[in-house]
Amino acid sequence: MRASRLVSLLLLLQSRGRMTAHALAGELEVSVRTVYRDVESLHAAGVPIVGDAGPDGGYRLLDGYRTRLTGLTGDEAESLFLTGLPGPAAELGLGAAVAAASLKLRAALPAELADRAGRIAGRFHLDAPSWYREPDPTPHLAAVADAVWNERLLRIRYHRWKAPQEVNRTLAPYGLVLKAGRWYLVARGTGRLATYRVSQIRELWSLDDRFDRPPDFDLTAYWRSHVTAFEASRHRGEATIRISPEGMAQLPDVLPDAMVRAVAANGAADERPGWTRATVPTESVDHTVRELLRLGGDVEVLGPAELRDRMIDTIVALTQRYGITGSRASQDALSHR
Repeated sequence: MRASRLVSLLLLLQSRGRMTAHALAGELEVSVRTVYRDVESLHAAGVPIVGDAGPDGGYRLLDGYRTRLTGLTGDEAESLFLTGLPGPAAELGLGAAVAAASLKLRAALPAELADRAGRIAGRFHLDAPSWYREPDPTPHLAAVADAVWNERLLRIRYHRWKAPQEVNRTLAPYGLVLKAGRWYLVARGTGRLATYRVSQIRELWSLDDRFDRPPDFDLTAYWRSHVTAFEASRHRGEATIRISPEGMAQLPDVLPDAMVRAVAANGAADERPGWTRATVPTESVDHTVRELLRLGGDVEVLGPAELRDRMIDTIVALTQRYGITGSRASQDALSHR
């Protein structure tokens, strides 16, 4: 364990440059005192580590020094082949580079590790898009990725859901996120950070102007908070429903995850034998009607009244559409208002 930690400390200094003892302790998940002892051990072994005092100080390797350590454990070699993600890499225009890097890595590994790592490709495959949905067409993805990497401003014509739908934006692109087969751009315009769906970019112009990306910007943390805020903004209402046993079996396949989680959390036996009563989060009335209709007759809305009435109106409209206006089904629906 200590030998592995010493190697990690050395590689941290090699890849990041000067680091304080506190920063090293945080990365290695040890105490500052342990870092001091490890640095002394590396120095005694001939590694040229220099400690600089002062507010801008820290530990660093002498200029020009690089370790020749190339050893990988079996688990490390296997994990590298899990990070290839050939599909997304190809979308970014990096498919050939990823394939070449994989070949070079495999060639450099000892035979035993190369065999273990090579089995990964035959046993694990990442297919990012969700079921029943084609991947978004993203003709501008490579240009967006290039601007993100080189910190260059973008000018885009963007199609959004609210009016005016066609807008022009000049953006400082901070990062790209792949979510359920869809690419999203995190960028700053004239105000706060915002998220743009790459497939909705209608035209794009790469500008020569550069921007300064904040050194403390954390794309993972931003995206996590963005998703949390988005989910909270979507579900502003609630509905009480009862679901048949057959409907309960279908839930994970037809309803959004938030509704499925709510049923699992607060679902209870209903007065109708075998049925389950639950309170679920909802978006707009129209959106909720479309969601619940997927369950057909295996769900009944008990409240609120507006949602129940809209479900009844929709069912009646369907019976009329199929020429069964005077059917018992439509009369029963009207009688339950």
